[in-house]
Amino acid sequence: MFAPFQFAGHEMSLGPARALYWPAERALLVADLHLEKASWFAQRGQMLPPYDSRDTLERLADAVRITGARRIITLGDNFHDDAGALRLDSHCTGMLEALTRALDWVWITGNHDEALPRGFGGTIVAELEVGSIILRHEARAGETAPELSGHYHPKLRVNVRSRHIARPCAVMGRSSTGAERMILPAFGTLTGGMDAGAPEILAALQPARRIEALMPASGRIARFPLWQAGGQKTPG
Repeated sequence: MFAPFQFAGHEMSLGPARALYWPAERALLVADLHLEKASWFAQRGQMLPPYDSRDTLERLADAVRITGARRIITLGDNFHDDAGALRLDSHCTGMLEALTRALDWVWITGNHDEALPRGFGGTIVAELEVGSIILRHEARAGETAPELSGHYHPKLRVNVRSRHIARPCAVMGRSSTGAERMILPAFGTLTGGMDAGAPEILAALQPARRIEALMPASGRIARFPLWQAGGQKTPG
């Protein structure tokens, strides 16, 4: 279930499948698909189940059906490497081509796929501005405009009933002027994650007065403070 919240003056909703839906734009935003990551590792002798691309694309199609999105905007690192598109099997290629035909699709490139091929359809850009919000792959430290990005694969690690649990999450920073910036969780199946309170993530969202992790839970957004000016907080 997608959970609604306000971001930069816009109504958004965050889903448990790690996608962000923007109702006013009928747009689904996803970061870091990292398609064909397993095959990249296989070429280097580390054998992983070769189904990551299929699972990622099936979950993306499910999110489109659930939200009714008419537009997809990806936030970079769509393939794990520049040659990843050449390793897609015929089934995944067909799925991706069908999705890009059916939807207004925008690829934002990332550091893993700067030479993204144009054969799948859609528009390829380095960054994009929609409704006064800048969409890019990696958060730009010092940015003062509203911003949505990916790159860091944030995960929240918390203690629940004496158990350590890690879940993908979004991380949002709010400056003293009220400007908001957010790093989305990685959508890809084999993407791993960085601790949401890691120094790299906190630094990327500066200047900030407060930084918190956001996670959908039972139709609402649970918020976990990570950092605030004058003192650091981390979830326990």
